[in-house]
Amino acid sequence: MPGVLPISPLVWPHLCTNSRQVVKMSATGIRKPGFESPAIKLPSHPTYDLKGVVKLALAEDAGDRGDVTCMATIPLDMEVEAHFLAKEDGIIAGIALAEMIFHEVDPSLKVEWSLKDGDHVHKGLQFGKVSGRAHSIVIAERVVLNFMQRMSGIATLTKVLIGGGKNHRMGLFDMVMIKDNHISAAGGIINAIRSVDEYLGQKNLQMEVEVETRTLEEVNEVLQYASQMKTSLTRIMLDNMVVPLPNGDVDVSMLKEAVQLINGRFETEASGNVTIETVHKIGQTGVTYISSGALTHSVKALDISLKIDMELALQVGRRTKRA
Repeated sequence: MPGVLPISPLVWPHLCTNSRQVVKMSATGIRKPGFESPAIKLPSHPTYDLKGVVKLALAEDAGDRGDVTCMATIPLDMEVEAHFLAKEDGIIAGIALAEMIFHEVDPSLKVEWSLKDGDHVHKGLQFGKVSGRAHSIVIAERVVLNFMQRMSGIATLTKVLIGGGKNHRMGLFDMVMIKDNHISAAGGIINAIRSVDEYLGQKNLQMEVEVETRTLEEVNEVLQYASQMKTSLTRIMLDNMVVPLPNGDVDVSMLKEAVQLINGRFETEASGNVTIETVHKIGQTGVTYISSGALTHSVKALDISLKIDMELALQVGRRTKRA
């Protein structure tokens, strides 16, 4: 599930299906305490049942007995206030989903935030609170944090979606992405593009179309076709044109030549051998987007806690240098 960084120019920043993610390189302002963020609308999908996923996650935790620890230690009628605590610097994400989870467990819970999705948090910052039945809060806690920590980890690395970017596509249905296997099955890159153009015309569909190229010859083939035929093509992927070197550096000369050949006629996307260390050099070639699977499959979750006894939590945090 690679992510995509649009670069113009590149500045390296501080989520399901065969989706990619597009990251806008823009700063996000820090909200003042007390700011109540309007819930950001969750992405729509014609078949994906997010509420169903939340129910499944809660049911997985509950098993056939429910939260036995809660039932043993917390009176059902006890009410408390619990605070969200950032235990490292990063970008917060998952606020709208957290509210959905809390309200699925107990609609009477009250959730308040001092930041919005996509805002910066720093270690030791309290950025939200939930109040109501202690039993309900603790039952929801783990599922809320599991989602928020992962989403915030991704947002911290890439500023994706709610942090300044957007999904490249939500699935196989909303964008044409002509990859190597499509090209092989179609009998060549031009056959594949021509088939897509004909299909979209027949179905009266308008959507973005990207084709993967692996050689400069394929790039030239695509450009020649586009100069002679009306096409729906919008982006050319330049796959594995970043060549790793023994010293850990990368050779981007092939990528740069491909970008120069395309000369702005289409968006360009560099894919393959992208790391935090190489992304800046890749961006300097003038490519429009940079994609990297590491943005999602290798991301480190952001350390976030939800604490009822905040004073003790901060005391422990200071002792361990995590708050």
